Amino acid sequence: MKKRFLLLSFVAMMGTAFTVTSCTNDEFGVQTAQNGVLTLSFSGENISIYETLDIEAIEVNTGAITRRKSQKANVVSIELPHGSYKITVNGKVVNNTLETIDVAGTANADIVTLANNITIPLFFKTFHEDFIIEEIFFTGIKTPDGKNYNSSRYFKIVNNTNKVLYADNLIIANSRFMTTEDDNPTPYDATKYFPVKGVLILPTDPEGKIKKYPVKPGDFIVVADNAINHKAQTSTAFDLHNADFEFPSSVPALGQVDNPDVPNADLAYTAANNMFTIHNRGFESFVIARFPASETKDTFLQKQKYNYSYISSAGTVMTRSAYSIPNTWIIDGVNNSVPTKFVHILTSPSVDAGWTSAGTIDSDPNRFGKSVRRKIIGTMGANNNLYMDTNNSSNDFVKDSEASLKNGIVHPK
Repeated sequence: MKKRFLLLSFVAMMGTAFTVTSCTNDEFGVQTAQNGVLTLSFSGENISIYETLDIEAIEVNTGAITRRKSQKANVVSIELPHGSYKITVNGKVVNNTLETIDVAGTANADIVTLANNITIPLFFKTFHEDFIIEEIFFTGIKTPDGKNYNSSRYFKIVNNTNKVLYADNLIIANSRFMTTEDDNPTPYDATKYFPVKGVLILPTDPEGKIKKYPVKPGDFIVVADNAINHKAQTSTAFDLHNADFEFPSSVPALGQVDNPDVPNADLAYTAANNMFTIHNRGFESFVIARFPASETKDTFLQKQKYNYSYISSAGTVMTRSAYSIPNTWIIDGVNNSVPTKFVHILTSPSVDAGWTSAGTIDSDPNRFGKSVRRKIIGTMGANNNLYMDTNNSSNDFVKDSEASLKNGIVHPK
């Protein structure tokens, strides 16, 4: 009993000592996390009522996400730990003619003081009675012996309307910059244009007299890197021999194989070694677009080149040139990233105010064979899917999806 009493007394003393030490943490440099209040003010042209706004703030260093909802208010305050935040807003407003309209906005904020204030412009989302991007497969696959097989990538673009659409002259482009870094290129105004790394244009009648590629409501087109049966190379790849279009075969030495039965897209511009390349970890964004009546590939190359500058990691001012697609040409867009690397979206919030992903970390070994796919919300007609389209890929897409063409290309009947 005496030994037990001494042991309990020792434990009690240790507890007392621990309590005393805990009260003097400041002497050892341990500090309590500090919070600040961020007040968001929303603005926008022709808005009379801020109906409902969903706010998401991501702390860029930790990835911590804070969400709030604001109703019937154009000012809202959020308590946040000190840090650097990327803020995205999606919601509905009522305009001056009493129409309910979808809006979105983005902003950056550094929380370093007790009170912080920013204004976020909101933009009306633009929807088109046209194609939408239903799926992007960019990750590649692993062979049975664990090697990377980097072909059999594709875009799946769907007619989500109730009318026949034509794929003639459709533009597919990927972003000049990445969602995982921000070198602060100047000028760069995402609310007006989308800087591009590569531009594909789907073919049409050379004389422009007819439209050659009709797509029925609910049906889709596949634009593949190589329109071949990749299963002949490895059993885990996809059979894409009956794709509708393929990337141009300009560098056969790099494994490109031309299928003469599948029309080639026109590589109108590329900043990547005469190829249209897709980032296999998904650190870029994509748009589909159409030329206005007065524009062509030639006028695009004449008018849409611009110069920008940025400061390198060594502190040197670097100058570069790029091409951009005006937002007025864009009919749909998708931002991609990974949660541990995301920095910013690259489109205007009116085009896409969110982002999706395949993989959760940089170089995720589990990403292979997975894609990003748009959510199905119902049916169109007897057998065709109806897809979600709110111009917010965080909401519209299923991350880490099984590739829909894993067992080949099968169109709805």
